[in-house]
Amino acid sequence: MDFNMKKLASDAGIFFTRAVQFTEEKFGQAEKTELDAHFESLLARADSTKNWTEKILRQTEVLLQPNPSARVEEFLYEKLDRKVPSRVANGELLAQYMAEAASELGPTTPYGKTLIKVAEAEKRLGAAERDFIHTASINFLTPLRNFLEGDWKTISKERRLLQNRRLDLDASKARLKKAKAAEAKATTVPDFQETRPRNYILSASASATLEDTCRPPSWAEWKEDYPGGWRRPCFFLVPLNPSLTLARGCLSLPKDGKLWNDEVDKAEQELRVAQTEFDRQAEVTRLLLEGISSTHVNHLRCLHEFVESQTTYYAQCYRHMLDLQKQLGRFPGTFVGTTEPTSPPLSSTSPTTAAATMPMGPSVADLAPPGEAALHLEEVAPPASGTRKARVLYDYEAADSSELALLADELITVYSLPGMDPDWLIGERGNKKGKVPVTYLELLS
Repeated sequence: MDFNMKKLASDAGIFFTRAVQFTEEKFGQAEKTELDAHFESLLARADSTKNWTEKILRQTEVLLQPNPSARVEEFLYEKLDRKVPSRVANGELLAQYMAEAASELGPTTPYGKTLIKVAEAEKRLGAAERDFIHTASINFLTPLRNFLEGDWKTISKERRLLQNRRLDLDASKARLKKAKAAEAKATTVPDFQETRPRNYILSASASATLEDTCRPPSWAEWKEDYPGGWRRPCFFLVPLNPSLTLARGCLSLPKDGKLWNDEVDKAEQELRVAQTEFDRQAEVTRLLLEGISSTHVNHLRCLHEFVESQTTYYAQCYRHMLDLQKQLGRFPGTFVGTTEPTSPPLSSTSPTTAAATMPMGPSVADLAPPGEAALHLEEVAPPASGTRKARVLYDYEAADSSELALLADELITVYSLPGMDPDWLIGERGNKKGKVPVTYLELLS
């Protein structure tokens, strides 16, 4: 492989410079360019969005798939870019066991018939659960994953580039500051060759006479002790008056003023380039961070879809269980439990409260056979104290002639009878009359 050694050395030098700048900033030995308050708020909002999105995503996955082993399996299939095999829902598996048990224990017995009916309901519940998981995964989980694996990775990459550009900018500022300080110091130090007295002359014999006691250092020694541009030391100087003490040679300036001016100009040019690159990268990062607002709008839409799919799922479950409860209640000899509502109603008014606040009419035998109940309902008149209007929330199919079929969003007249199950009301629509479930209604004031 052909390596570009110059580029490798340049990259290593840049990395070392950034590391030095970062370390000095941590120890408080270097100045740091601070971002404006609005930019810092954008960074904080982006970090908060990322953290909460991860938590919501993980907990939603737990809600949809409580089995950790199944979640790990789905994760591996996703990383391998393979289709996740369909998995039987828990309700469907329970339905299968119940159906097999009914077949073996006797499908004609009361227990066997009940097992078959419950198995059918559990199978419908399992299918509804699988549809809900599929819909929630597409409409809610997938957008959250796309944000974390796509948009957030892009934002993180640009933030790292911005951090590097900031370190380069601060390092350029530090170099310019040191160059100006050195230039100012150099201008204050006098040059011996320009300020020496005019009665000093170069004397090679004087240098030979004092060689043993005060030999000036060699050029190699000066270069080793004072690297970086020191000029060769001057010869010994001796005054014209022999009675005066011999003068020893001296060092000249490390660099003259012109060289330091070149260093300052070079540092200023590097600072301008670093400032331009930093401003450009800051603008790119700012645009990406401001795009978090669009991400929030997208996640809000996905959240609405998740709530709608969850509402549909629970409404389907409630209807399936309500139908099963009716079927079990019509079986002869079937145990019927308490008449308290087994599921929370979809309307804001509870069945018990709704029945208690309804006008009371004449008494009717609520537990009579369907034919007898229908006969009594036809003879029942609305209470004299008045009735209430109700809006139908969902379609409802009457199980027998004593019930009234309903269509969603239609308005009907309802009232209660003494001794009725609190989950039911008497509904009238035109010349039709029958029992209606309270949970399918929204009572209007």
